[in-house]
Amino acid sequence: MTVPLEKGSRETPSKAPSSQDVEASQPVKEDHVFPADAYSGPRRALFIATVCMSMFTNQLGLCNTLTTVSVIGDSFGISNTGQLSWLIAGYSLTIGTFILIGGRLGDEFGNKKVFVLGMSWLSLWSLIAGLSVYSNHVLFIFARVLQGLGPALTLPNALGIFGKSFSEEPRNMAFAWFAGAAPFGAITGLVFGGLFAMVWWPWIYWSQAIGVAFVAAFSAWTIPAVPVQAEPDRPLREKLEALDLSGGLAGVLALVLFNFAWNQAVVVTWRHPYVYVCLILGVLFGAAFFWIELYWARSPILPISAFTSDIAFVFACTAAGWATFGIWVFYVVRIALDIGGNTPIQMAAWYAPILVTGLLSALAVGKLVGKVPASYIMVVGQVCFLVTSIIMALRPPHSIYWTYFFFGTIIATIGMDSSLPAAAMIFANAVPRRYQGMGGSIVMTIVNYSISLGLGFAGTLETNINHGGHTKEDLLIGYRGALWFSVGLTGVGTILGLIFVVKSHRDKKTGGLEPEQGRPSVATITALPEGKWIMTFEVGSVNMYKVPVRDKIPNYFTTFGSIAGSALASSNSTVPVCSLYVKWSAARGRQGTIAVTASGDGLIFTNTNSGDVAS
Repeated sequence: MTVPLEKGSRETPSKAPSSQDVEASQPVKEDHVFPADAYSGPRRALFIATVCMSMFTNQLGLCNTLTTVSVIGDSFGISNTGQLSWLIAGYSLTIGTFILIGGRLGDEFGNKKVFVLGMSWLSLWSLIAGLSVYSNHVLFIFARVLQGLGPALTLPNALGIFGKSFSEEPRNMAFAWFAGAAPFGAITGLVFGGLFAMVWWPWIYWSQAIGVAFVAAFSAWTIPAVPVQAEPDRPLREKLEALDLSGGLAGVLALVLFNFAWNQAVVVTWRHPYVYVCLILGVLFGAAFFWIELYWARSPILPISAFTSDIAFVFACTAAGWATFGIWVFYVVRIALDIGGNTPIQMAAWYAPILVTGLLSALAVGKLVGKVPASYIMVVGQVCFLVTSIIMALRPPHSIYWTYFFFGTIIATIGMDSSLPAAAMIFANAVPRRYQGMGGSIVMTIVNYSISLGLGFAGTLETNINHGGHTKEDLLIGYRGALWFSVGLTGVGTILGLIFVVKSHRDKKTGGLEPEQGRPSVATITALPEGKWIMTFEVGSVNMYKVPVRDKIPNYFTTFGSIAGSALASSNSTVPVCSLYVKWSAARGRQGTIAVTASGDGLIFTNTNSGDVAS
């Protein structure tokens, strides 16, 4: 059928699987069911609260060590800032490195199963972290690193559970509550970390192990069974192929080695050859990962073809903002404890306002998404990160709480709880229902990996300007240098966010397409598997016989107008012209490939961005 050409903002087509041919005139029935939509109020609240414990325990595990790191270091006889930062960076590194794999495991084997497994794993290694008091700091750091695997499994699958359990509007609010759980987890970690450190620090982790074990058991009962996928069960061999093990291994090695080089350089400096070797190997494995994902993997763990310029802006803004968060939260605490003489319990009290501002800002974003452009929400978050960084970099060590720290903390919380739910909602609404975990995984990977890598960058700067850190004055010079680095970093993120706003406004006016040049556009809509649709359409004209062609592939039939098309071309960059006929074929790979026939000259063009093979 033919319909008028629709305009909208740009978005890359999502990958849609197929197991049979679908003709242009053949409809597909929408059969998605969202079980949590039918829950009663108390049942829904219990379900949301249980799933949100993944974010709660993640922040608990980060903040219960944040203000007690010196107490723990003293018990092991270590005081080097670089070694102490590993207690924070190692935890975030593991989360950021394995979240994508955690999301893929949930998609293949069930979000609920992997969620419960992640909670159980976190409980186990929290227990071992406490027991390391009888060993040495190596076991403790090792336990902290492996603790991070727990949230790496729970976080993306929590988002996947919400995505598959709720329809769009209640899902957005569930995501908002998910982000709102972060300040509660952070304050709980700060309070109980400080209290147990006054008695005996191992109880920080033993109490965490007990609480998380209870959550694991409770979630197995509370969370309903979520369907793994719409298609029939596949053999284990096919599931392993779908996990993209080669791409996952290359990606993990790249992230770990690159991050290890920067954080270890803070401890031993760049004079040791193995630091350079790790950095180079990280870059090489990174290149191998992208090659595997683009040309080898049948089911890429990272859908690189979906990375439009819009998504790249969101990636960059999120990375800059959260790297800044990791830097200022670590170094502001170090200034308060090491220079200002504050105690861990005081720090917990100083951070208390984030309970109110964090929850309110997260819920406000949940209400505003869909009504306010996402680009505006991202810029608000970046500006908040920038203002906070400047306030904390200027803060005198002995200033009273109500001047710098209070206002900086309030503003930072708005930034955190604006950027995270906004990014999660954007990605979750952009991918098919069965890949909801992947959308959340990408966001959480950026957030946690940026925190860890940002600490490595800042730590390298600190150790090179603090003259050895032998006096409080020298320590302050290094700490301030790291904080001013965060100002520059988030300044870049703010500029990128403003560019994103301008670009989004321009795309809204033009639809992201070339202006038409005197010829009516012809569009063909075709039903695809899993409720997705494709529209191929002509836009502009070279002459009356040659008309450029684009395509749109939204998740829902009603959202054609909200996205713009991407150019359609064959593997040798030849573009189809004139009116089109679209057909799905399963012959070019298990997931199928879109073939587009240009009626003017009879040529066939393959949209490799949406198919399973890039040929």
